[in-house]
Amino acid sequence: MSERLELSRDCPAIEIPAGHPVTLTKGSVVFLTQSLGGTYTVQVPSLGGLYRINSADGDAIGKATTAADERPATPTGGTGTAASAAALEAEVWQQLKTCYDPEIPVNIVDLGLVYDMRITDLGGGTHRVDVKMTVTAPGCGMGVHIADDARLKILQLPAVEEADVQVVWDPPWGPEMISPEGRQLLGME
Repeated sequence: MSERLELSRDCPAIEIPAGHPVTLTKGSVVFLTQSLGGTYTVQVPSLGGLYRINSADGDAIGKATTAADERPATPTGGTGTAASAAALEAEVWQQLKTCYDPEIPVNIVDLGLVYDMRITDLGGGTHRVDVKMTVTAPGCGMGVHIADDARLKILQLPAVEEADVQVVWDPPWGPEMISPEGRQLLGME
């Protein structure tokens, strides 16, 4: 089921799967096909394709908006001190689970796209997070956009000062990498 909407203003978007930036024009009719992780996937019949709209531009389709660089005021752990390494690791994985491929309604962790995540203590209660991830198809131009979404969400954690998310191609992704939860959501089990 998709919701028919009309753009209230010109709106920046990313063409799926090419990853090219475009501007969707005010008054264009779009159909919302996915709304997960703070981004919106719309089908634009006049252009014949799918486009991703970031949460900061959700107002153009009458949806909620959030600033990508919002950071919670409360330090990790909520006690005014840096959380334990295990707690921070759990928070990073939780943030990664809020990132979605714009064509698949399963987060990047449960899709098996995240290959590695490492946390480095920078001292003073701050950390660096490095992530290696892939996409479902080598030719997909959305990888850089999904990686940037993941990086920005990781940086929202107060104990994280630096984050880097790299798209890698080895090993090649395959459907067998999807978690049991992801398989269930996709109706594969």
